[in-house]
Order: sequence, then structure tokens, then C-alpha cells
Amino acid sequence: MYNYTVTDYYQILGVDRNASEQDIKKAYRKLAGEHHPDRGGDADKFKQVQEAYDVLSDKSKRSAYDSPQGFYTNRNNFDDIVNTYFKDFNVHVNMRQQMRDTRIVLRIDLDDVASGGPRLVSVNTRNSSTPIEINVPQGVLDGETVRYPKMINNQDLVVEFRINPHPEWRREGLDMWCEKQLNFWELVVGTEVIVKDILGRSVNLKVPARTKPDSSLRLKGRGIQRPGHNPGDIFVKVRATLPDNIPEDIVDILRNQLNK
Repeated sequence: MYNYTVTDYYQILGVDRNASEQDIKKAYRKLAGEHHPDRGGDADKFKQVQEAYDVLSDKSKRSAYDSPQGFYTNRNNFDDIVNTYFKDFNVHVNMRQQMRDTRIVLRIDLDDVASGGPRLVSVNTRNSSTPIEINVPQGVLDGETVRYPKMINNQDLVVEFRINPHPEWRREGLDMWCEKQLNFWELVVGTEVIVKDILGRSVNLKVPARTKPDSSLRLKGRGIQRPGHNPGDIFVKVRATLPDNIPEDIVDILRNQLNK
């Protein structure tokens, strides 16, 4: 008989079970900011907050989570279920193969997606926890599963990758989106600024004169790389900030322009 412990995601976010989507998002942003490792927060707590938000922010996942008894099946009766409902031999074999696989869900950050490479994971086997090194595919997608053959006791390891949200970057496929605060006059006369990508590499961004606030500027080929695909781009949305001290003569010039 298998016992399952269901994590209380509502308690992790500190919200009521009847909380609205806006309440959940507000709680997540507050806690993600408090616990983000880059800001000196607790990495384990940050991951718990990310996992809770991933479930509760998705309507279908939240609905299933609120009725978890439907999630689990007694594995002792697995063969009876297969024999009853899956008469097709190929389906039966495939299902039995899945039972022999070792499956885990691995949460990674966006910089892991951008860099790829080796990653040490801990896999729970029947008697112990086994550390195993896998290769994170560069450009892996959220929810994508990767099979690593013969990794554990001659069994395949199947990893489902889940990507943690980032406080400053938004991903769309292989493209990356961020925001940059610029002085109002920099948008008027044009400038060149430094943008650091998800891996901290500096990229020069040219801002043309007369750029409108909230415009999106493109850095071609500086987004996510994925073997066999064209590289993604970085899109920078420029936000305008007003200077604290504006000379009176400039105010007069602007006022005269408005009165024409």
C-alpha cells in the first residue's frame, strides 16, 4: 500500500483556499521577492513558493489539486486495470514499460535553460537516494520530458523539466523579454545602454532618437540557444522615467510647443 503526502500549497503562499487569482499572484510576488536566492533568500523556500504558484495559478491544476483523491491509484491493482481497460497489446506493453521507468520532476531556473550542461540530481530508489549526473538540454522547454537510458539499475530515467519563473525575465519559446528604465531625454535624443542577458553577459543596446516609451527593441540572436534551431532574440521594453530636476528654460520651450 502506498502512502502519499499532499503539500499544502495554500499554506505555503499564506492564502485562503478560496483566494482569487489576483490574491495568489500578489502573494507569490511578495514571497518570491523575499526568498529569491539572488537577493539572499532561502533557495528551498523559494522553490516551494514556485511550486505552489505553478499549481495554484493554473485553473486545471488547482482544480485537480483541490480533489487529490482522484490522482492516485493502488499500484497493486495495476495489471488488473490494464487487462480490463487496455486490450491492445502495444498499449499494454507501453504502460508496463512506463512502470519500469524511474520518473522525476526537476525544477530548474532560466539560466539553467540558457546554459544547459551537467546537473547532479537526487533520485529516490526503493532503498535509498541516489545522486546521478544528467545533462540538462540547452533550451529545454517547460514541461518537456527527456529520457536518459539505463541510468538506474538498468532502468531508464525520465525527467520532466519545470522552469521556475524569473523576477526580471519572461520567456516566449526561445525569445527572452525584459524591461529597461531609461531617462525621458535618452528616449528623445537616443542613447546606447548595456543590457545583461540571463547569463549576465553584457550586450550593447542602441536606443534610437525619438523612441516612444513602452517600445520594444530587439537584440537579434541573443536569446535562448537550442541545438537544431535558430537562436532566439532578446526583446527589451523601454520604460520612461522623468528627471527629478528639469531646467526652467526647457519647461518654457515645451510649454511654447504645446501652445502652438
